[in-house]
Formats: sequence, structure tokens, C-alpha cells
Amino acid sequence: MTPAHRETLATHHYFDREFGIAAVKLLPGEYFVTASDMVLTTVLGSCVSACVRDSVAGIGGMNHFMLPEDADPSSRGAAASMRYGAYAMEMLLNELFKAGARRERLEAKVFGGGAVLANMTLLNIGERNADFVLRYLQMEQVRVAAQDLRGNYPRRINYFPVTGQVAMRKLRQQADVALVRDEEQALAATLRTPARREGVEIFNNNVAAGRNAWAL
Repeated sequence: MTPAHRETLATHHYFDREFGIAAVKLLPGEYFVTASDMVLTTVLGSCVSACVRDSVAGIGGMNHFMLPEDADPSSRGAAASMRYGAYAMEMLLNELFKAGARRERLEAKVFGGGAVLANMTLLNIGERNADFVLRYLQMEQVRVAAQDLRGNYPRRINYFPVTGQVAMRKLRQQADVALVRDEEQALAATLRTPARREGVEIFNNNVAAGRNAWAL
């Protein structure tokens, strides 16, 4: 792995007490690929995360991107480019292939693209991110097994690459919502600067059980 790649690899490892398993937290502009039994987690507002795995090879990964496409990718390093969906999706798929995944066996579950703040609704970022990730996966011939996109609420995503299961929580607690709001405001400020130019749903492939669960 090159130094540029290390800049965008999620590095926040911890033990998740809720699930009793090793975990990695992804921040905006990061990705992580693993064959280990662990959980990958992130919080989304208008951003989107793609959770992609090869169930035969037992390899899966997640990314977290902020905008659909970069107008001038040649002017940015890897860390900056990972904020954009085109680069983030390419990076995630390439790392899966390097680890032994095969395109015809890939399945994706995609989340986010919410309209959390009024000014972000006007910029239409969430809608554009949602449209982009579905269009990209269709172009790359990766099957979308589940999705929860758009809406007007932030989400916490917990992805288990070994099983492909995703636990999604719609965030309502003030601390969680404040975290997303701060990230959204920072993104909006970036876009305005020319110089820089919770209930839980379980997404799996089996029959859903429980009032708040369904299969997609």
C-alpha cells in the first residue's frame, strides 16, 4: 500500500461494546477493507457510504464520501480526492479486487444522502450523492442488495463485512445530530468558498424478524 493510500485508510480502531466485537470508525473521506470478523461504522448526513463485499472470498469494505465527483481531480492528493464519490468508489473496489474479490460476486448496500440541513437541501448534495452511487454501481455491474438513501434524517451505519449484515439507526439523540450538523456545515462552507473550490433496521439477505427489521 502506497503512502497516499494510507492517508485515506480509516485508522480509528476500537472495541465496540454494543456488538462485542472489534470495530473501525470511518470519517468522511475514508475507506476500510477487511476479511476479519469486525464491524465498520460511520455516521451520515448528506454523505453516502457504500458497503461492498464478496461473500465467497469473505472480503468486504466500506467508504464514506461527501460529494459525487471532483471537477479537477488532477489538482488533489489522495486524501482530498477520497471526499469525492468517483475516487472513493474506485478506491474501494480496487482494494477489494487486490484482496481477492471478484466483480461478478460483489454485492453492495448503500446508505445516506439525507437532506439534514436546509442549506444542504438547496445545494442538493444528498440527492446528488444518492443518484451518483446507484449510477456508479450500475455502470460497474455491482448488484445493489439493499439501500436506504435520501430522506431528511442522519443515519448511523454498522456494517459487518463477513456476514454482509448492516444495522442502521436513524439518529435522534442531540449529540449524534450535532456531530452530523457540524460536518454538514463544514461541507457547506467549503462549497461556498471559491478559493478551495435512532430505531434500528437490520439489512440482510434473509427473512426479517422483529418490528423494526426488514430484508432488502
